[in-house]
Amino acid sequence: MTQNYMLHSKGHVPSPPGRHNMISQSQPWKIVARTAFGLLSLLLLLWQICSAHTRINRFVGRESEDVDFTDWKWSDIRPSRRLQWQRCYNNTYDCARLDLPMDWLEPSDDPHERVILAVIRLRATELDDYKGPIFFNPGGPGGSGIYALIDRGGLLQSIAGKNHDIISFDPRGIGASIPRVDCWGSEEKSRLWALQDVGVVDAHPGVVFDAFARATALSQTCERNMNSSGLLSHISTASHARDLLEILYQTGQDKLRYWGFSYGTILGGVFAAMYPDRVERLVSDGNVDYREWHFQSYINFLRDTDKVMEAFYYFCHKAGPSGCAFYSSSPAAIKERLEKLLNRIRQHPIIVQAAKTGPDMPQLITWSHLKRLISAALYRPIFMFKNFANVLSALENGDGQPFYQLVKSEKSITPICSVEALPPNVPRLEEGNADAFPAILCADSPPVEDTVEEFTKFVEELIHISSAAGDVNALFRMACVGRTVRPRWRYTGPFEGNTSHPILYVANIADNVAPLISARNNSQGFPGSIVLVQNSYGHTSLSAASVCTARYIRAYFQNGTLPKPGTICEPDYQPFEDMYPKGGNELSIASYELARLNWGFEPRLTL
Repeated sequence: MTQNYMLHSKGHVPSPPGRHNMISQSQPWKIVARTAFGLLSLLLLLWQICSAHTRINRFVGRESEDVDFTDWKWSDIRPSRRLQWQRCYNNTYDCARLDLPMDWLEPSDDPHERVILAVIRLRATELDDYKGPIFFNPGGPGGSGIYALIDRGGLLQSIAGKNHDIISFDPRGIGASIPRVDCWGSEEKSRLWALQDVGVVDAHPGVVFDAFARATALSQTCERNMNSSGLLSHISTASHARDLLEILYQTGQDKLRYWGFSYGTILGGVFAAMYPDRVERLVSDGNVDYREWHFQSYINFLRDTDKVMEAFYYFCHKAGPSGCAFYSSSPAAIKERLEKLLNRIRQHPIIVQAAKTGPDMPQLITWSHLKRLISAALYRPIFMFKNFANVLSALENGDGQPFYQLVKSEKSITPICSVEALPPNVPRLEEGNADAFPAILCADSPPVEDTVEEFTKFVEELIHISSAAGDVNALFRMACVGRTVRPRWRYTGPFEGNTSHPILYVANIADNVAPLISARNNSQGFPGSIVLVQNSYGHTSLSAASVCTARYIRAYFQNGTLPKPGTICEPDYQPFEDMYPKGGNELSIASYELARLNWGFEPRLTL
């Protein structure tokens, strides 16, 4: 099949290198707004105080990694244009820093026009039938492949087979890959900006105007602060796919074995469309619609969101009053109970008083907080629904402590005044980069030129599709408001190709941000591909352990076997059930542990 690419200004794209010619050597409100003056004064004072105490580290070669088990640093590795592995993280992994062109269309030797990618490998331990490496992307965009592999690479290897290496990397602009996308220049400024959050766009009349202006201000600030690096012009998924191809060649492989989740399905799909003959195995889990992503329509992605919300009502009722704290006589009665709570809290936010167990000062739980909690719960029903029901019941009684404790149980955030500022040219280990999300999203899609009135109509359409979380998810389009920097290389399709081996798509029966129809749409462009459906709810199959799904994935990686069309796998657990490993076999334990992990797909809850 003829390969099609988006042409750049000179009418060509960089061709894949041969095995022996890898690189040329020349070569993402109103209440706050009403108190803006007082708040901004407080923020300014806080920033000034913090600035006096912030530890600024501006020496290249130093970095701040809070890795408990090692003193090893990414800056210990000298970047190279050839992949040179070094043992790292207590000799558990291999690490490398690969020097690549920032602009694949016109490679340059200028150090300011290069990117340094951090790459990590977990070696295969069963070498008698060695299958080569599986490349893995955890999603985002903005998720760190380095962090994810350290956190869960061994579990993925247990499913795919220990005769595979597992390789991942921090995509350009993220974590230990430099230069890094950094809109603020310091973490404290980023945190202080977040404190000015105006709430969900339809929280109160007029908030959408504040949110729209705020999005514009953030876009302008980010582009201004990132201008000197030039990275924003070279951060579309096309560039990431070409980076992936280069790493593949540098490992001595001709064909790709790949496992991608969430945004990782976009990266995998673009790679498969650009280089179909290089795809030997590709598992695409939690599928984002290729065309929606690249053409900024963002309508279809919420098709299943309210189905997941309906699952909460159904399984809460099924669990009974002893199993679900928000139980009522029917699923419909539970839904009505939640609607009444939302209406009440909109007018009468819950006050969480200061207490020894926290918070240190009174906190408000507003309608926006509750809406965001609802949206977050839909990502991981098995792990979130029971606690979510407890929080709702407490809020109904005017008690915000369970909500506060749930937020507090999230991974702790370093106090603002003790954050160490690292310049974007110093590598660091991070779970993800929130600034990279809009940078990559907006580079992949057409410019958003909405007026605030047009954006308001778009929000109304999203709410019509999903009353549960349509308003919260308006952030996907809003993230690109005010962005003007365009990518030099942007892939626009076609999203199809005759891959060397058919693709395996994996999708839940209802996914809150990546509906089943998206997997089916994506599959249509790749002959022989199969959609394996998992009869569970939430984002990606990771939201519910399933030995059945794990077996199919292992068989696919081991011998290329695909499920029969129409295959449906049952999950090992349902919402409101207690989770524990069922059986002692490797697949069961690995599936259970992967499902327990928080992959960071949902936005972090805050107060």
